[in-house]
Amino acid sequence: MTTPYVTHTDLVDGFHRLGLVPGMRVMVHSALSTLGYVEGGPTAIISALMETLTPEGTLLMPSFNHGAPFAPGAPGYYHPRETATTNGAIPDHFWRMDGVQRSLNPTHPFAAWGRDAERYTRLHHRTLTMGPDSPLGLLHQDDGACLLVGVDYRSNTFHHHVEMSTGAPCLGQRTEAYPVVLPDGRRVMGRTWGWRQQACPFTDSNRYADEMVPLQRTSKIGGSEVTFYRLKDCYSVVADILEHGKDGFPPCRGCPIRPRHVAETVPSDWDAEQAALRPDSDALTY
Repeated sequence: MTTPYVTHTDLVDGFHRLGLVPGMRVMVHSALSTLGYVEGGPTAIISALMETLTPEGTLLMPSFNHGAPFAPGAPGYYHPRETATTNGAIPDHFWRMDGVQRSLNPTHPFAAWGRDAERYTRLHHRTLTMGPDSPLGLLHQDDGACLLVGVDYRSNTFHHHVEMSTGAPCLGQRTEAYPVVLPDGRRVMGRTWGWRQQACPFTDSNRYADEMVPLQRTSKIGGSEVTFYRLKDCYSVVADILEHGKDGFPPCRGCPIRPRHVAETVPSDWDAEQAALRPDSDALTY
């Protein structure tokens, strides 16, 4: 079987076919290997996205580490200018590029480029990891979109935004703390969500993908199936399932899954009633 050869022109043409236009705000999840041989590698893909969206748009990618820096033998801290992402080659190239901003969440930082990059990332460490004022939440408020390059909805981080925004009880609100080294060299304890004890039967299991089919666009770029959708459409689909249940699984309010308890688990510094940090939160100092 011949490996597809993908050029810069192929990428730009493919993004246009899917509906990407200048000024659009887009989150991208990706698997480089699915495309085939890309002339110029990850840099070419990022450049094609930037050319398509232009600096008037905004390009957002995950630059999560999923706790890798805190494992035995690892550095033991997150540094926004040093810590690699475990999300693959494309986002790992992206956050290192000039002009790209990266947030300070210790396990799930986002990277962003373009018009809204600083606004999306600057205060991520002072809000809920995937909540309404997180980078994804702000993208949703701005009527943003998502591009899934060679991955399915199991890689779609946006469903976690829906979970946190609707109060899913399986995710802790800033209930884990990890060391963060700031760009100025200061060392602080950064907060992130408390991950759940076990997988969600809806979002982690790709159980809503069928309902997204009429709301999405798909196209082939190289060897990759690429999916494009509006965040507001996905929010409606996932929120409805979380509220009413599906396939015999109960809605969130009837689900027994709760946040995990690990060595890094701490009392939350989030005031749920006020939807804001508590006044004594260390996050307000940086």
